[in-house]
Amino acid sequence: MRVLFMGPPGAGKGTQAALLAQRLGIVHISTGDIFRSNVSQGTPLGLRAKAFMDKGEYVPDDVTNDMVRDRLAQPDAEAGFILDGYPRTVAQVLELDGMLADSGEQLDAVIELTADTDELVTRLSKRAQEQGRTDDTPEVIRRRLEVYADSTAPLIALFAERGILTAVDGLGAIDDVTARLVTALAN
Repeated sequence: MRVLFMGPPGAGKGTQAALLAQRLGIVHISTGDIFRSNVSQGTPLGLRAKAFMDKGEYVPDDVTNDMVRDRLAQPDAEAGFILDGYPRTVAQVLELDGMLADSGEQLDAVIELTADTDELVTRLSKRAQEQGRTDDTPEVIRRRLEVYADSTAPLIALFAERGILTAVDGLGAIDDVTARLVTALAN
């Protein structure tokens, strides 16, 4: 099974992707983890990405695409995966389509974890406080959520048009959300 997880910051994508991947016996692939791994290992792609990250700039699509392509080619991804944090643009969706088509595959499902904005602001504010991130004010968090919604709207529409998008409520107890995800993927 090849699944893409989408959802705003704080919706629980990472937690749910890890739990669901374990349950399904497939790998959870987070682009954040891919970046950190390549940078810490000093790979050529990691060094290219680090040059942008150190300046606080967005890592260009070509570097991100190459990292994802390399990760999807690893043996543990052959049986399937849950992809979290990529793609973030329509161009990246088309690139992912090509990567998967090269191996005769395609996405089986796109799960959009949804959550109430006020609840997300509360969750993220609490997380920022616990981690000592004083720059993550409720106003900054709301702006991040707005940017996410604006930037992913075209992707949500594209996957809905393809008939592979399912929205799942990301609020509630972790086990309840996991159960909703399992049900959504079974349908």
